[in-house]
Amino acid sequence: MTTPAPDQSPAPGQSPAPGQPPGTGLPAVLYPLQPDHPELVAPFAALVARTGARRLWLCQSFRAEPHQVLAHLAGMGHTVPVGTAVTLLPLRHPYEAALQARSLALLTDRPVVAGYGIGTPEFAEGLAPEPYRSPRTAVGEYVTSVRALLDGRSVAHDGAYHRLHGALPPVGPHAPVEVGAGVLRPGMARTAGATADVAITWMTPPPYVRDVLVPRLAAGAAEAGRAARPRVATAVHVAVRRPGRDPRRLAEAAAGTHLRVPHYADMLRRAGVDPDAADPAAELLRADVVVTGTPGEIAATLARYRSAGVDEILLNPTATLLTEGVHAAVDDLEEILAAVGAGVG
Repeated sequence: MTTPAPDQSPAPGQSPAPGQPPGTGLPAVLYPLQPDHPELVAPFAALVARTGARRLWLCQSFRAEPHQVLAHLAGMGHTVPVGTAVTLLPLRHPYEAALQARSLALLTDRPVVAGYGIGTPEFAEGLAPEPYRSPRTAVGEYVTSVRALLDGRSVAHDGAYHRLHGALPPVGPHAPVEVGAGVLRPGMARTAGATADVAITWMTPPPYVRDVLVPRLAAGAAEAGRAARPRVATAVHVAVRRPGRDPRRLAEAAAGTHLRVPHYADMLRRAGVDPDAADPAAELLRADVVVTGTPGEIAATLARYRSAGVDEILLNPTATLLTEGVHAAVDDLEEILAAVGAGVG
């Protein structure tokens, strides 16, 4: 059983609270690296608390595990809304996934988005008994089981990718948990539309979100008889323009690795971004995959993401974090949040 918190996001099929239309409000903050210790993430959690940013997100880490990092931060006093974008489903059974997500809601007393994805085919093949012949089916079944367990239902499932017969034991009231699915391409968007509360995207330009992903999410929701599509939460690379900073170098630091990952490269090509261009960094900047400029200019570009259908923006400071460190990254994020809050741009 869940007790809605004051900052609870609307569930699929529900309207936003009065005065809170989709896509408005402050962005969330993403810590995009794999921390060795929760103290490395603490400055970002403190930033969320003092600015009113929407949420603190972590991605999959093979150093300090993200659920444990977020629980540790709560124990340090950083009780803020949290999310995972995304953890990899081959690492844990859906029952364990639901238990971990609910535990975070109990420990933080703040809303949680538990996001799941498969990762690379090579990673999945190294852990799964058999290859994921249909990633869409694997994700859809997994998300459906996690959602049912969190809703207090008993699950009886014998599917291609997991077996589950059971239910979570009841607990007292806790903050709400939304279940997310990582989405890059149209097929997975349709699956997420039918099963997930949140579609979590990375490096997806605004026109691609608007013209490709949102329609597929809506179609999947309609096919499943759902009243509305899932929320869209999109991670956006950002870096404030400052003396001595080279935008192309920042773009390469932020996203260069992803250009060599086949499913990201395919998504970018579908979005009209050429990952094989002579100057791929310029392509990323042109398409607003990596957003640089003054805080006000960045805020204006983020508004285009919201207009494209993004309900929650995850500010991703990878470029500044890798090139200049934690304090510079937090400064960038704080200035961008202030500009968005002031309606600059």
